[in-house]
Amino acid sequence: MNAQPDIDGSGAAGASSRAGRPNAALRPNASFMLKHPAHLLALGLGSGLSPKAPGTVGTLWAWLSFLVLDRYLTDPAWAGLLLLGLLAGLWACTVTAQHLRLADPGAIVWDEVLAFWLVLWLVDGGFWSQLLAFGLFRYFDAAKPGPVGWADRLYKLRPGQPIGWRQGWGILFDDLVAAGCTLLVMAAGSRLWN
Repeated sequence: MNAQPDIDGSGAAGASSRAGRPNAALRPNASFMLKHPAHLLALGLGSGLSPKAPGTVGTLWAWLSFLVLDRYLTDPAWAGLLLLGLLAGLWACTVTAQHLRLADPGAIVWDEVLAFWLVLWLVDGGFWSQLLAFGLFRYFDAAKPGPVGWADRLYKLRPGQPIGWRQGWGILFDDLVAAGCTLLVMAAGSRLWN
């Protein structure tokens, strides 16, 4: 008989086994987040644990952390951080989704963090430009119109398929497309107003 690991931090075999559903998705908490470095990264250092709108909270955390980091990072350093964040994020999102037993958990917000850092790095302007970028990014990420919806559906889990790297990439990919749409709209708006 295989014992289930203690991945929810309760000291027991996990919420799903206690409920009699060994494959049921788990709800992350602070203890779960601190059990594995992938969880800490994927859950946006805790911003993904917000009970309401974790994607929005993760994006706000991305904005705040960008303002701090941007004081110290040059453009090449930002490019390196984004590339490293993409690679580490693929690993962290995949592992965390597997441990939560859910292909695209709302608590995983590293995708929002990374995509919004990219937007803020490429957007010229101060607070108002960043606020507009925030609103557009949240719209594209939440409503998933057009290409964002396509990107979201592209890597969805198929029945009988285990959660793997494909789903980890899918978690990141639709937010990167949302970032691209945000940048496209902002560039078009800037061209019209200038």
